[in-house]
Amino acid sequence: MPDFSLERELLDDLGNHHGGRLATGPEEAGRGPWAGPVVAAPAWLDAAALDPALAEGLDDSKKLSARRRSELFEILSDPACACVRVAVGEASVEEIDSLNILQASLLAMQRAAEALSAALDSAPGAALVDGKKLPQLGCEARAVVKGDSRSLSIAAASVVAKVTRDRAMAALARDYPGYGWERNQGYGTAEHRAGIARLGVTPLHRRSFRPIRDALASKSLT
Repeated sequence: MPDFSLERELLDDLGNHHGGRLATGPEEAGRGPWAGPVVAAPAWLDAAALDPALAEGLDDSKKLSARRRSELFEILSDPACACVRVAVGEASVEEIDSLNILQASLLAMQRAAEALSAALDSAPGAALVDGKKLPQLGCEARAVVKGDSRSLSIAAASVVAKVTRDRAMAALARDYPGYGWERNQGYGTAEHRAGIARLGVTPLHRRSFRPIRDALASKSLT
């Protein structure tokens, strides 16, 4: 289960040179889908004041049920909860197609970190980032493979990012019915593939992704 070990280790390694004892955990959601933006969220948790029940309930968002993610999201995003601060940022479909999905994900993380700095009234002194690549965060950062299963900050961020994106895709499904985005969140499921075959490609599909390129090429040949 995730804990604060990595946060404490990072702050200890930086000593008194990190500009404040704040460690955050940026995480992204939506790298693999064929449609929609990529969303990122950082989270700062006050280890000394955090409710133990909340800490015990946090984990990699993919391991949690949709209901449990929603419950945790409401707690984490409640401005009345002084021991938690979260923010979100995103990169659009146009940016994904222009930059590539990796660079767009890093851009979304950078925007989310800037939003969190504004919420905290100061830039975090250090950050743990899930994965192998580091965005430009304006602070000391350390990449952590499978960080959402190891760090409470990253686990909290993963919940916020996923729930935010899932709800956004459900809203977009009302504008573009027939693709099942409210259920598949834009991933390449059989339902989504059938929707593309029947209805075509929307402005929210990622044209840099091969299945969408193939669908567009197939249409141009008919």
